[in-house]
Amino acid sequence: MTTPALVPESLPRSSRRSGANGDYARLLRRVSDAGLMDRRPVYYAVRLTVVGIAFAAGWVAFFLVGNSWWTLLVAAVMAVTCAQVALVMHDVAHRQVFRLRRPAEIVGRVVGNAGIGLGYGWWQDKHTRHHANPNHEELDPDVAPDILVWSQRQARASRGLPRLIGRAQAFLFFPLLMLEGLNLHVAGVRALGNRSVKHRGVEGALLFGHFAGYLAALFAVLPDDKAFAFLAVHQALFGLYMGCVFAPNHKGMPTLTGDDRPDYLRRQVLTSRNVRGGALTDLALGGLNYQIEHHLFPSMPTPNLRHAQVIVRDYCAEIGVPYHETGLISSYSEALRHLHYVGAPLRTGD
Repeated sequence: MTTPALVPESLPRSSRRSGANGDYARLLRRVSDAGLMDRRPVYYAVRLTVVGIAFAAGWVAFFLVGNSWWTLLVAAVMAVTCAQVALVMHDVAHRQVFRLRRPAEIVGRVVGNAGIGLGYGWWQDKHTRHHANPNHEELDPDVAPDILVWSQRQARASRGLPRLIGRAQAFLFFPLLMLEGLNLHVAGVRALGNRSVKHRGVEGALLFGHFAGYLAALFAVLPDDKAFAFLAVHQALFGLYMGCVFAPNHKGMPTLTGDDRPDYLRRQVLTSRNVRGGALTDLALGGLNYQIEHHLFPSMPTPNLRHAQVIVRDYCAEIGVPYHETGLISSYSEALRHLHYVGAPLRTGD
């Protein structure tokens, strides 16, 4: 079985060259000269305010609606709001908002740990490793084999539940995303046992403070049946939304193994996918639809990414580096076709 053209498992050999770091330096110079690395304090002041108001309004609506099944509609709206809070945390962690590390960490922990129950220290470490080596099977935690497998190599080596799920993982992908919210919470808690996580005491206090406050609010305002229903809807839709934001970025793009280490520019561009769309797509995906530009310039403010895209796309054409961009539905289609393809050895017994 051949790999589908749109979802190659690994980079073409012609792209696995090093020694081209000057290509990135020239691109960075062009982007910097255009002023696109400059801070956008007004944008982030407005964005943080709007997202904060929306988050607070969700909780106000929850208390006002009270003991009614309409509370499930509030749960759905709050799932979207919490995902937008997570996207703000993402930008804060990349120092797009604050230049200095300390204020970024303080706000990140308040927004992430206390606000929505996501471990900031765990996520930042994981995400930093992902940015350094996107889609590298041994180095990128986002493509490490877990419940899902991301390459036929991983599929052949899988055992237990991943081996069972891998046979039909393309069909199970979106249903499984509804567990992603719970997975994110659990991963943050589990990371508290890792000594590499800084300020574990603060992280733990904020995390468990969030969980205690969240559950206390649910069961104080709602009877048990509605409280559990709210919890299920809120967390399932939060996980689904988060997965739908991040899945188009790299899933189904080439993967790397072993010593496959192209230069920085090619490592970021060739493993990333952009998603076309207008203002609504930018809002829904938090600007991460410009994934190529975000990976090339992680600290670039989100509103500057769409302007950088013109420069990056033209530059890639100039130096002969493939630049992949597609629509949102097509991005999911490519990811699902890839998941189906990599599960083939589990279906055929190869």
